Amino acid sequence: MTVRKTREHLAGWLFVAPVVVILGLFMLAPILMALWVSLTDWNGQGSPFRGSVPFVGVDNYTRLFTEEGLARQDFMTSVRNNVYYVAIVVPLQTVLALGLALIVNSRLLKGRTFFRAAFFFPSVTSSVAISVVFLFVFANSGAVNALLGLFGIDGPQWFADSRGVLHLLLGAVGLVDPAAPPEALTSGGPFGLSWWEWLSGPSVAMTTIIMLVVWTTSGTFMLMFLAALQDIPVSLEEAAMLDGAGRRQVFRNVTLPLLKPTLFLVLTLGLISTWQVFDQIYVMSQGNPAKTTLTPAFLSYQTAFRSFEYGSGTAISFVLFAIIVVLTLVQRWVMRERRHA
Repeated sequence: MTVRKTREHLAGWLFVAPVVVILGLFMLAPILMALWVSLTDWNGQGSPFRGSVPFVGVDNYTRLFTEEGLARQDFMTSVRNNVYYVAIVVPLQTVLALGLALIVNSRLLKGRTFFRAAFFFPSVTSSVAISVVFLFVFANSGAVNALLGLFGIDGPQWFADSRGVLHLLLGAVGLVDPAAPPEALTSGGPFGLSWWEWLSGPSVAMTTIIMLVVWTTSGTFMLMFLAALQDIPVSLEEAAMLDGAGRRQVFRNVTLPLLKPTLFLVLTLGLISTWQVFDQIYVMSQGNPAKTTLTPAFLSYQTAFRSFEYGSGTAISFVLFAIIVVLTLVQRWVMRERRHA
């Protein structure tokens, strides 16, 4: 029996060996190489594994959090921008995707196939192509400002406006003057940014990118919710309605709990993708205006491939990886199944 099990284990390893070798060569090895680069001051010339490459240890990491300077300021600015981006995009795209899935799953809707394809179409279109289209649509003389002009509204310079949305809202209601903010909010703050900067909200330019991303990503998540909705037995909803439950009660007490695994998947994928946003930033703004659309992923690229500080750029990537892992674990803990006595 022992010999048979040994042979089975050996056969199993022989079958998976090609995949293990490929993953090790093309995934694990590059990650370990990048980790080494993040501990050096490599400038991209020659091999990073030469003895002449300065080894700086964790200096590239501490520079992002503890040392005063432009590196920490830019990194914290990118984190602030990305936090607002994640906090707005993930809930909006999840709610919109679920709403679209409920609509196209309705048996009363005619032409469901057409609407499914129409809602999903932006998700399969090139993000670069859609970004270029949005640049024209939201230009100063573009279609959006022309449409606002019909109602007597002077549209902003969407991709050149660095003002924070929260600052604009506070100024509109007369609580705070954005041109002269309270000294208590500008005199201090964590990680090199003042509280006024942390509480600025996404800029007008970042808000435009958010609208683009929510529109283009909701179709993919709609299909996930649609597949989950079609797996729910119709008899459960009919039984709940026979017991006197209304449509809202059926959705809240029957449909939504059964969608919890899919909801966790959608939130996790949305969280990962929003922290890794790069394409739209690269095409539409390059981190401008005034670094209000700068994100950690684009800052990593900019630091490594434009400033030739590959150690610092790689360190930003690993910090971003750690942020994604921690937030995913927190989300999993929040959405875990709770057993009640």
